[in-house]
Amino acid sequence: MAMPRTTDSFRASVLVVDDEAAIRDSLRMILEYEGYRVDEAGGGPQALAKVGERLPDAVILDIKMPEMDGLDLLRAFRERGYDMPVLMISGHADLQTAVEATRRGAYDFFEKPLQRERVLVALRNAVETQRLKTDVTVARPEMDEYIGSAPAVRRLRETIEKAAPTPATVLITGESGTGKELVARAIHRQSPRRERPLVQVNCAAIPEDLIESELFGHEKGSFTGAVRRQIGKFVAADGGTIFLDEIGDMSARTQAKVLRVLQSGEVEPVGAERTALVDVRVVAATHRNLEDEIAAGRFREDLFYRLNVIPIRTPALREHLEDVPVLVDYFVRRYGEQNNYKPKEFTPEALAHLKSLPWKGNVRELKNLVERLLILSPGEKVVREDVITATGGTRPELSSALMAVETLREFRDLSERMFILHKLEENNWNVTQTATAIDTPRSNLYKKLDQYDIHREEPPREP
Repeated sequence: MAMPRTTDSFRASVLVVDDEAAIRDSLRMILEYEGYRVDEAGGGPQALAKVGERLPDAVILDIKMPEMDGLDLLRAFRERGYDMPVLMISGHADLQTAVEATRRGAYDFFEKPLQRERVLVALRNAVETQRLKTDVTVARPEMDEYIGSAPAVRRLRETIEKAAPTPATVLITGESGTGKELVARAIHRQSPRRERPLVQVNCAAIPEDLIESELFGHEKGSFTGAVRRQIGKFVAADGGTIFLDEIGDMSARTQAKVLRVLQSGEVEPVGAERTALVDVRVVAATHRNLEDEIAAGRFREDLFYRLNVIPIRTPALREHLEDVPVLVDYFVRRYGEQNNYKPKEFTPEALAHLKSLPWKGNVRELKNLVERLLILSPGEKVVREDVITATGGTRPELSSALMAVETLREFRDLSERMFILHKLEENNWNVTQTATAIDTPRSNLYKKLDQYDIHREEPPREP
C-alpha cells in the first residue's frame, strides 16, 4: 500500500464545501493522502458555522449549492473578515462566473471534473502564501523595500512613491539581480489596488506554446492537452496588478494580445468565442534594451510606448557601493532569523573588499555570497581573507579537487560542473537567466543539470 506523502502542506487544514457528498468524499481522500487535515460542510450556513469556530488554512468551495451559493458564501466570508484563501469549483461555470469569483476575492477557480494535480498545486501555493502573510517577522516589511541611502536608491524610491498612486503602466528596466520584482511589489503595495491581487508572470520561464494560455486562459478542447477550461493570469489579477517579468522574451503573437488588453481591457482566452473585460494595472520588467529589440524586429514599438508610460530603472550595485555594508547587515540578520543561526560580524576590511568587487550579479550576487560566507567562513567573524577565498581570489579547495583528477575528461567534467553551479548561484538558481548568462540554450543547460546531477539543496525545515 502506498504511504501518504509528506508535503509542505503537512497539518494544514482545508474545509471542503459542496452539497454533493461524493465530491466531498473524493476530495477528502485526495487531500488526506497529501497530508492535509480535512473538514466538510454540505452548504453555506454549515460552512459559516465551522469557519466561525475555527479558521481553516484554505477553503475549497462549490458555486452551485442550495440555500446559499458559493459566490454569496465567499462574500459572507470576506464581510466577516475571514481572509483565508478560497478555491472555487463549478460544473456549470462560464468565463464571467470565473471573473466574478476572482473579483470577490477567490484565490483560484476550477471547472468540474477537477484536475487533481492542478488543484493540489494551487492549494499548496494558497496555503504557503497565507502562511507568508501571517508568519511575518519584524524584518518582513524591509524585504519589500530598497535598502540603502545612496542617491541612486533615494531617487528610485521617490519615483516609486510618485508612480504607485496612479493607474499608469510602468516599465522597469535594469540588469539581472537589481531588484525589479522588488520595485513591482512596492508599486502595488503603495497603490489603491493594494487589497486586490498582485499576479506575477515570468515570461522567460514559460514555454512559448503555453504563454498565451497562461496569460489569457483557454477553453476546454481548444488545443491538444486542453482537457479543461483554464482561467488566465489577467483574469486572476482583475482589480489588481499583473507583473510581467522579462517581457522582452515574449513572442510577437503574445505581444499583440497584451497590447489589446492595454488598449481595450479585453481578454480573449485561447479558443473562446467571447472576450472578457478586466481592470488590471500592468507593470512590466526586462533586463533587455527594448529599443534595440524594436530595431531588430523582435519587439513591437506600439507595445513599448504603451508600457513605457512611467519608466523606472533599477540601479546596478556598482552605482551604490556605499550601501554594501547596510545590505550585508540586513542579509546577515535575515539569514540568522530564517535559519536560527547566530549572526557573524563582517570586519571593516572584509566590507572594504566587498565594496571593491565588480558585482556583475548585483544585489542578488551579494546576498548569495553573504549566505555562503556565513556558512563556510571558519571564525566567529568574516575577515577579508574569507571574502577573497569565497570570490575566487584563491580557491585552494577547488584547485586541489581539480588537480586530483586523473584524466582530461574528468578535469573537464568537474570544472564544467563547478562553473555551472557557480553561475546558478549568481542567478539565484533561475535556469533561464543562467542559460542566457553563459550563452547556451536552456535545453542544453537542463541536459547538463541531469548529466552532472545538479540540483538545488533546500535548507532543512524546522520541526
